[in-house]
Amino acid sequence: MKRYRRLKAETVSQLEGALFLAPWIVGFLLFMAFPIGYSFVVSFHQVKVLASGISMTYKGWDNYKYILFTDGSVFYSNLVPFLREALFMIPVILIFSLLISIMLNRTFPGRLFFRGVFFLPVIFTTGEVINEFISQGKGSMGFLERYNVASYINDLLPHSWATPIMAVMSSIVLVLWYSGVQILLFLAGRQTISPTVYEAARIDGATPWETFWKITLPGMIPFILLNCIYTIVDLFTFPTNPVISKVSTSDYGLSSALAWIYFGVIFIFLMIMFVIFSRMTKPYKEAV
Repeated sequence: MKRYRRLKAETVSQLEGALFLAPWIVGFLLFMAFPIGYSFVVSFHQVKVLASGISMTYKGWDNYKYILFTDGSVFYSNLVPFLREALFMIPVILIFSLLISIMLNRTFPGRLFFRGVFFLPVIFTTGEVINEFISQGKGSMGFLERYNVASYINDLLPHSWATPIMAVMSSIVLVLWYSGVQILLFLAGRQTISPTVYEAARIDGATPWETFWKITLPGMIPFILLNCIYTIVDLFTFPTNPVISKVSTSDYGLSSALAWIYFGVIFIFLMIMFVIFSRMTKPYKEAV
């Protein structure tokens, strides 16, 4: 009887999860599945928009070969520097979001106001707004120019790494504006840890630093992974992304092939991050 009740509770839990996913699944099937599938078909064709309609000529893998081998420099010259920027920016956003969420979880006057301050830029700043700010040089921190940080970085690092790092630092303020979602997720994760655990740690004489490494960080592991995935996807679709700008309506077949190749790069990048994350967090998972 107990086993039957447990299985029944698990079934109910699965149905609840399915109901939460149902709106997204229905929306995906109605509005996204066909365009995504059609773009994959188009990537194997040369598309011409005529007055009588759309003309499609099958080209096989020619569009993919052209991007990867014939004119691959256009793709690689933009992709490789951006990957270096992403490797630098992902830890910055995650650490910044985690620290801000821990501070916002504390009780102090005006806490709701500051929570709104960190999240509102996500709502109000569109791609065009971000591009305009960056073009005006409003995303960098003043001390970079004041203390000539660029010259120090160029002297210490090779040009291939100094350039993307300076590109990130020149727009660091605007990129951190997009950390609102990560802060919100970390804040929700922090609240899943019972206050009684911290109270017991204080009674046992644990310092705040020990509490962070022994309680907070292990408890936030699932949310760190979630935010890592979100940050990767967000950065790879950021308005200033140089590869996204290559996808246009001038050549539908070539642009579709480029988009699918770029999707493959993102997928591989996510898989690498999954492997690295699982190995780095294995001690914390075993401790929990």
